[in-house]
Amino acid sequence: MDLPQLPARRAFIANALKAAGASALLTIPGVAMAAQNSLLQKPYTVQDIIGLILKEIPGAPFKETVDTLKSGGASQQVTGIVTTMFATVQVIEEAAKRNANFIIAHEPTFYNHQDDVNWVPGNEVVKQKQALLKKHNITVWRFHDYWHAYRPDGIGYGVLRKTGWLQYYKPGQMILQLPATPLADIITTLKSSLDITQLRTIGDPAQVCQRIALMPGAAGGQRQIAIVEKEKPDVLIVGEVHEWETAEYIRDSRQLGAKTALIVLGHSQSEEPGMEWLVDWLQPKLQGIKVTHITSGNPFTFS
Repeated sequence: MDLPQLPARRAFIANALKAAGASALLTIPGVAMAAQNSLLQKPYTVQDIIGLILKEIPGAPFKETVDTLKSGGASQQVTGIVTTMFATVQVIEEAAKRNANFIIAHEPTFYNHQDDVNWVPGNEVVKQKQALLKKHNITVWRFHDYWHAYRPDGIGYGVLRKTGWLQYYKPGQMILQLPATPLADIITTLKSSLDITQLRTIGDPAQVCQRIALMPGAAGGQRQIAIVEKEKPDVLIVGEVHEWETAEYIRDSRQLGAKTALIVLGHSQSEEPGMEWLVDWLQPKLQGIKVTHITSGNPFTFS
């Protein structure tokens, strides 16, 4: 028996059930499965999707986390999902064009770690951004603590995959053991694979490196310096630094005879690959909902 094509298919099933009686019609080959799938495909809510994700995260839900809704509501039916690093104004507008009303962002939406909209009282940019999200009926959920808690770390895995360094990764170890490679070649690999125009570095481009400490994002000076002190890597690769902390430590350490070089990628570009990988990770778990990635990009230009 030939069934009408979607979107007429569901209407056909519903009308046929009414006309012939469910018990009789469901004995017809092909109709039973089509009817079952049609009935099972209920719309996803934001909470449905969050719950589905948290089932995969060790120890979730966390008692304390910044991974909360920044706009919209948990009961909202989802028309499409966008992953990104930052839910920028441009990302919000592009999501609306894609008919995606659920943005999963890794970093804050309102310019501070807790997304406290009163961090700077009366902030006009915050108000305008809230109005834009409301206009497009978009829910934003931060996915930071949970994605880092996934095993392997969702951000780190995405970066390793994009740089081609997955083969050097060993679970539980901070250091990647690469073949002997000049620092200049590592810089070239990072720029090309992560689509970064310029990097900030401290070190000799000709220096041969094997032991790599990769710390995307903003781990903080204390953690970055502690890794260098403990592991003595040939190069520390980070998303961003407090210049008076890690950068000055590396500069002094090299002037005192140490060999660790420093590469600063930029926060957004250092973690974006992890949010790109989230699309591949999440899409197979959902039926009838499109998951796409929008790159928020580097906010800086170089003059």
